[in-house]
Amino acid sequence: MFTLSNYKTDNIKNDILSGLVVAVALVPEAIAFSFIVGISPIVGLYTAFILGAVTALIGGKPGMISGATGAIAVVLVGLAVEAGAMLSAQGLSGDALATAVLEYIFLAAIIAGLIQILFGVLKLGKFIRLVPLPAIYGFVNGLAIVIAMAQFKFFAGQGWQIYAIVAVTMAIMFFLPRVTKAVPAGLVSIVLLTIVVYLLKTDTILIGELANLSAFKGQLPTPHIPETIFSLEAIEMVLPYAVISAMVGLIESLLTLAVLDEMSGTRGSGNKECIAQGVGNVTCGCFGAMAGCAMIGQSIINYTSGGLGRLSSLVGAVGLMVLVASLTDVLNIIPVGVLVGIMFMVSIGTFEWSSFSHLRHMPRSDAFVMVAVTVITIFADLAIAVISGVIISALVFAWKHARIYARSSVDAEGAKVYELDGPLFFGSVTLFPDNFDIDNDPQKVVIDFKNARVMDASGVEAIDALTKKYEEAGKSLTLRHLSKDCKQILKNAGPHCTWEEDDPSYKVAVNI
Repeated sequence: MFTLSNYKTDNIKNDILSGLVVAVALVPEAIAFSFIVGISPIVGLYTAFILGAVTALIGGKPGMISGATGAIAVVLVGLAVEAGAMLSAQGLSGDALATAVLEYIFLAAIIAGLIQILFGVLKLGKFIRLVPLPAIYGFVNGLAIVIAMAQFKFFAGQGWQIYAIVAVTMAIMFFLPRVTKAVPAGLVSIVLLTIVVYLLKTDTILIGELANLSAFKGQLPTPHIPETIFSLEAIEMVLPYAVISAMVGLIESLLTLAVLDEMSGTRGSGNKECIAQGVGNVTCGCFGAMAGCAMIGQSIINYTSGGLGRLSSLVGAVGLMVLVASLTDVLNIIPVGVLVGIMFMVSIGTFEWSSFSHLRHMPRSDAFVMVAVTVITIFADLAIAVISGVIISALVFAWKHARIYARSSVDAEGAKVYELDGPLFFGSVTLFPDNFDIDNDPQKVVIDFKNARVMDASGVEAIDALTKKYEEAGKSLTLRHLSKDCKQILKNAGPHCTWEEDDPSYKVAVNI
């Protein structure tokens, strides 16, 4: 929590200056992501302010920047299209249609925020560790491609001018950081090309032609409870998109937190960040903004610019709102091509180019996961892609370890001893009985679990079934080096086996 008594004053200057840089850098991305969804840019700007301020105060990592992002925007596109089609069929059009669609987007932000708060309260933030690296690569690459594809619609019906503006913007953003990082390259692109277009009266589309921000000049976000919050039909439509937004937002936010942890050498709180993102998104939905999440690029800009404390994030959010409230007339004359060029560079920067070199050295299963997640991200959505990657990776892991072997020998007492090696779980239980020769075994048989582990209830059931078979054959089976947990589970399952009392210290990974 942001408290003056705990704040370190030795970094105030750097935090304020870094926050101002971030405030300026947030403007073009917030507007561009709004255009991706097809809504007024003021919605994205309000999101950057509200979510940025809330997470700055109560987030899990000082210096993290949150706002409107491409990851959430590409999810909300589907909701905007579906809601728009339904409302058009009801006879709405024009401004009335656009306003009605926003009600669904605001509702999605509230529901997504509540889901994220629940995640934090249940302390589920740690499960980001279950997302394997190939799935993360695929997620990031797919997101980059989706962001780039979303820009193509702005070229429709435009002349060569927009292509030139996009090219010059990308060139500035590529070369300027190699000369100086004193000012954001995106800001230089906006200022320079806006002046050129204005002075030369270049025939190209401007932000003001898509959404007139002047109507919002001097205005701050005001409380607005979505009318759709009382509609069961609206909630049913919004729920899938809200769940996806919540999951994607948490994934990107927790990944951002992990990146900053590595850069700073300090550990943030994933569960606090889940709650902060949730509170921020609920607040966004109640104040006329869409859902958002942490921004990896802007967070890194803030950190590398010296913004290490919560004040930097807060200054960034408040500074953005000051710009929006006082400079909307200027924002209206910015060429759309500049924003397109910036988003193309965001896409290029987001893409994990090193994954191509990793691809050559990855196991085939990992390479398949990465490619699959990328494809699913492009043609389905981000949350399904990441969840699919986790499931595929888990199944591959289970397949690789679905082997359990037994070496047999005869001891001094004439008993046959099977020494098991490997995990006994749902993936290996099918092959488990093949290791034993019940018909030809002597009267006394011992199974040694010293080098084996019973991982789940399926393994316990396999042991119980094998014990019954030896019992039906009239032979004695003793289990050696069996854990206490497994003994208790077997005892509950039925009195079919006996064991020696030299227990190992490991525990079976199941509670029944």
